[in-house]
Amino acid sequence: MMFSLHSQLPNRLTAGVIPALSFGLGALMAQGLAPFNWIWAAPVSLIVIADLFLRATTTKQAALYGWLFGCGYFANGLQWILEPFQVDAQAHAWMAPFALLFLAAGLALFWGAAFALSHRLANGHWRILALIGWWGLAEFARAYLLTGFPWAGLAQLHMGTDYRFALLPFIGPHGVATLLLGATLPCVLFWRSSARALRIERVIPMLAPLCLAGAVGCALLQKESRPDQLEMTDKTVRLVQPNAPQDQKWDPDLRWTFVQRQVDYSAQTPRPDLIVWPETSVPQWLNYAEDTLRMISSGARGVPIMLGIQREESGLYHNSAILLDRDGAVMQTYDKAHLVPFGEYVPFGDVMAKLGIHGLASQDGAGYAAGPSLQVIDTPVGKMLPLICYEAVFPQDIYQVTERPEMLTQITNDAWFGVKAGPQQHLVQAQMRAAEQGLPMIRVANTGISAMIDPYGRLRETIPLGEAGYIDAQLPSPLSVTLYSKTGDWPIFALVVLLVVAAGFSKALQQRHSRLIFP
Repeated sequence: MMFSLHSQLPNRLTAGVIPALSFGLGALMAQGLAPFNWIWAAPVSLIVIADLFLRATTTKQAALYGWLFGCGYFANGLQWILEPFQVDAQAHAWMAPFALLFLAAGLALFWGAAFALSHRLANGHWRILALIGWWGLAEFARAYLLTGFPWAGLAQLHMGTDYRFALLPFIGPHGVATLLLGATLPCVLFWRSSARALRIERVIPMLAPLCLAGAVGCALLQKESRPDQLEMTDKTVRLVQPNAPQDQKWDPDLRWTFVQRQVDYSAQTPRPDLIVWPETSVPQWLNYAEDTLRMISSGARGVPIMLGIQREESGLYHNSAILLDRDGAVMQTYDKAHLVPFGEYVPFGDVMAKLGIHGLASQDGAGYAAGPSLQVIDTPVGKMLPLICYEAVFPQDIYQVTERPEMLTQITNDAWFGVKAGPQQHLVQAQMRAAEQGLPMIRVANTGISAMIDPYGRLRETIPLGEAGYIDAQLPSPLSVTLYSKTGDWPIFALVVLLVVAAGFSKALQQRHSRLIFP
C-alpha cells in the first residue's frame, strides 16, 4: 500500500502538521543554495510539496501550503539579509528580524498565488501542469516587478556538475527553473498511484512536458562547446581584494590603511594590462579626490586602474565606477543604474528621511541617484560592461544592452553580506551571468570572493573569502553570441503561459464533457 500522509494522521492533527511540513520542506530546499549545495534537496522538497498540493481540498489550503513553503525557503535561503543590520548594530540590529520576516513572507506571496491559481484553474492531475506554468510565472513576477528581486531563484539551486551552467546559454535562468519544475513535479504522480490505480491516460499529459524537457536538455548539453577548446587572450588583469570589513571601511582611523594596501598590491611586478579595485574602494568623493587619484596611479606605475568611488553631480549622489589613465585622469565613468531599494535608496526618500528612515548604504534623503542605463565602455583590455554589486543579479538588464562587450566586470562590496552564504550566493549569480552571455567576467569584491570567471561560468582564479591579496589572471576570450543573449526570457515566458493555458483548457473541456453527460 502506498504511503498516504493524510491517512496516517488523525484529522485533528493534520491541520497543524501539513502546514508545518510545508514550511520545513521549503527550509530543506534552501539547502540546495550555496554554500551547502545539497543536490538532493530540491527534487525531494518539490516532489513532496507537489503531493501536499494535490491533496489540498480547497484553493485557500493550496495557497497556504505554497506560501508556507516559500516562507521556509526564503527565510533560510536569505538569512544573509540580517548581516547589513549588524554593521551599526546599536542603530539597526532591532530591525534585522523584521526585515527577514517581511522579506520572506512577501516573496512567498508569489508562490502562494501560484499554488492558489493552479488549484482553482485546473482539475485533477492537470493541476501539476498548471503548477509548473504558474510557478514559472511567479518567478518571472518576482524577477521583474517592483525593480525585481530574483535572488535565490530556482536556477540557483545546485543541480550537479556544470548542468546549470551548460543550459544557461540556451534557455537562461527561467528556462533552467522551468526545466527543474518540469523534471520533478510530475514524479509525484508515481508516488501517489499504486500499481493497480496507475492508468496511462492519467500520466501521459504530465509526462509529456517532462520528456520534452529532458530531450531538449540532453540535446543542448551535447551541443555545448568543449571546455578544453577555450581560447585565452594575451591580456592580464590584476584583481585587488583589500578585505575591509564594513564596520571598519569608513572608519577615519582605518580607511586610508585599506587604500594604501590596495596601492601596495597595485605596485607589484610584473605589470598587468589593467588593475581592478572593488566597489567604493576609495573613501572619498570623486569631486575632491584629484590628488588621491594621482597618488593611486603613481603607485600603479602607469597601469590603468578601474575602481569604485562615490560622486556628486548637480546635487545627486552616484555609486560609480571610473577608469583612470596612467596620470590619474578619469577616462571613463559609469554610474550604477539598478539600485538596491531600502539599501541605496528609499522610495519617497525625502519624506522618509524626515521620519528618520534612510537606506543602509545611502547618503542623504532619497539616497543614491540611478545612472541612465548599463553601458559598454572601452578599456585597455577590450570592450567591457561594468556592473556594480547588485546589478549582476539581473540577467534581463545585461541582455538588453545593444552593444555586445568582450567581457563583464563586477565590482562589489560583499562585506555587507557577512562571511557566510551571502557572498557565495552572489558569486554563483555572477557565474551564471558569464555563462548566459558566453563572456568572461572579472569579479572583484572588497572582502571576497574575487574571481576570474570564464565564459562557461567556471572559476579560473580566485581570492578566498575574508582574505586580503591580489591575483594576476589571464583574460579568457569570449565565446560566440549565445542563444539566450539574442532571445532573452521571451521564449520561456511564452512556454509557461502555454502551460497555464493548456491546463486551464483541460478544465474547460472536462466541465463541458460533464454538462453533455449530465445536462
